[in-house]
Amino acid sequence: MTDPLTRWRELAGAAVLLDGFHALKHALRFGAEVPVAVTTDRRAALALAEELAGDVRDALDALLTEVPGAVYASLVPRPHPTGVAALAVRPSREANLRALGGTPRTAPVVVLDNPRNLGNAGAVIRLAAGFGAAGVVTTGTLDPWHPTVVRGGAGLHFATAVERLGVDELPAGPLFALDPEGEDIRGTKLPDDAVLAFGSERTGLSAGLRARADHLLALPMRPQVSSYNLATSVAMTLYHWSAGQAAPPAR
Repeated sequence: MTDPLTRWRELAGAAVLLDGFHALKHALRFGAEVPVAVTTDRRAALALAEELAGDVRDALDALLTEVPGAVYASLVPRPHPTGVAALAVRPSREANLRALGGTPRTAPVVVLDNPRNLGNAGAVIRLAAGFGAAGVVTTGTLDPWHPTVVRGGAGLHFATAVERLGVDELPAGPLFALDPEGEDIRGTKLPDDAVLAFGSERTGLSAGLRARADHLLALPMRPQVSSYNLATSVAMTLYHWSAGQAAPPAR
């Protein structure tokens, strides 16, 4: 059997870093292939699993290798308080494109148009996974699988399709772009196959995406308040979409 640290170093260049217990927990829940995982305290990590994630406790038991703190710190850019890290296989672009392009869609795709902030992008992916969105697409130079984005998304990249595309490659569906000059979103029912686009934190929608938009929508906002945080805007819009759906059966 290959030594876990050797395996880590073999995979580190191409694999997705799962930074912390919760990122690893979510990745396992949503079917990620995780070839190696380490922890500074195996007993504590398994106790946390018993408390918070019993459904993946056995998988963690089989996967986790305990390493000294200095070794763990050498493997990650910023040690996580839980002392857990893992490497996962990134889903193929082809698989993501199939998921994003599948029709009919039962949930919207979120588009971040040329985002700049890695943490915001991670927060949006976490929101999209929570609402059951079909996926998150970024345009521009930001890599949505950057380790900081994955950390912000708490491993929930594996719960939805996440890909970077050009504006001319966006999935099919009516394109609703959020813009202060648009119509009040409260007067619009968002369809399940909607593509929901949000502009850059600094510059708003690009000219190319604005030109492609079928509808411009505005979130309600008090006068003299300039803007919402990007993740807040996505949360409000996805909630508006979800509020128009039938409530799920009680568990």
